[in-house]
Amino acid sequence: MRDVPEEPCPIRGEFQRDRDRIIHSNSFRRLKHKTQVFIAPTGDHYVTRLTHTLEVAQIARTISRALDLNEDLAEAIALGHDLGHTPFGHVGEIAMNELHPERFRHANQSLRTVERLEKRGRGLNLTDQVRQGIALHSKPRGDFFGDAVPPGLSFEGQVCRLADAVAYLNHDLVDAFRAGLVREEDLPQSALGTLGSRHSERVHTMVADVVETSWSVTGQNGLDRSREPAIQMSDRVRAALNELRDFMFTRVYLVEDEGREAAAARRIIETLYRHVDDNRDLIPPEYDDETLAVVDYIAGMTDHYAIRMAEEIEPGVSGPFERMRI
Repeated sequence: MRDVPEEPCPIRGEFQRDRDRIIHSNSFRRLKHKTQVFIAPTGDHYVTRLTHTLEVAQIARTISRALDLNEDLAEAIALGHDLGHTPFGHVGEIAMNELHPERFRHANQSLRTVERLEKRGRGLNLTDQVRQGIALHSKPRGDFFGDAVPPGLSFEGQVCRLADAVAYLNHDLVDAFRAGLVREEDLPQSALGTLGSRHSERVHTMVADVVETSWSVTGQNGLDRSREPAIQMSDRVRAALNELRDFMFTRVYLVEDEGREAAAARRIIETLYRHVDDNRDLIPPEYDDETLAVVDYIAGMTDHYAIRMAEEIEPGVSGPFERMRI
C-alpha cells in the first residue's frame, strides 16, 4: 500500500518501482560524499555511505534469493536505509542528537526523507513495507538478535538489519587495516577461527550461516524446529559476530569518535546548526517544518557541502579538512 494510490506499472512490480525511485533520488546521489566511518579520508578505496549501501543491498539480495523471499523488497529497503544519515557518519549523528531538542536518529530521518523531503517536499510515495524496513533497520550495540528484533518486522526487513551489520563489520575492518588502526594479529582469534581469516571468507561464513539457520522462513522443512521462523544466525557464528562487533567498537568506532577529525566534524555540525537556526532564510523552501527544518537541511548535506558552508560562516573551523575547501 502507498499513502497516495497509483496505477500499477505494466513492466515493474511495486517494490521495483520503490527501488528505482530511491536510486534516482537526490538523497541517494549524495551518499557518495557522506562518511561511513573514516571522515574525509585521502585514499580512494575507503568505504563511503554509498558503497556501504550497495554492499548491504548485494548481501540482502543474496540472502533473500536463497530463502525465497522478495528480493526486490529487500533491495529497496537496503538502498533506502541510510538516506537520512548526517554528514560525518555517526559522529555527525551524535552531534545532531545532542543539539536537537527532539533528538535525532538517522533511521527516523531516512523515513522522513522518503516520506516528506524528497521531490521538493512531496516525498517518494513508497510502499508501507519498504518504509517499515527503513524505519526499523537500526540495531542496538551488542547482541541485536532475539528479543531485540522489532515486532512485526518483515523477513525482508530482518534480512536488511542483518545485511547492514555483515557489510559494515567486514568493510570497516578492511578500512581499519588500511588506516593502520588495527593489524590482522590484533583481531580476536576465536572469532577468526569461526568466521575465517580473509574478508571474503568472513562474509561468506556469515551469509551462508544466515541462510542455513533461517531456512524455516521458506516454509519448507526447517533444519531447526526449536526456533520460530526468523532471520537468525547459529549460536556459534552469532557469538563470533558479536565478539568481532565488540572489538570494532572498542578499537575502531569509539577511537574514531574521539580523534582530531571527529572533533572538527562536531564543531562543523555545531557551527552549522547555530547559524542556520539563526538565519532560517538559508533553508530551502521544501524544508518547511518549523521544528525540524534545521535538522532536515543539515542532515541532507554531504561532508563536502557542510565543510564549505561552515568555512564561509567561520573561516578555519574545518581544521584538518582544509584540503576539502573547494
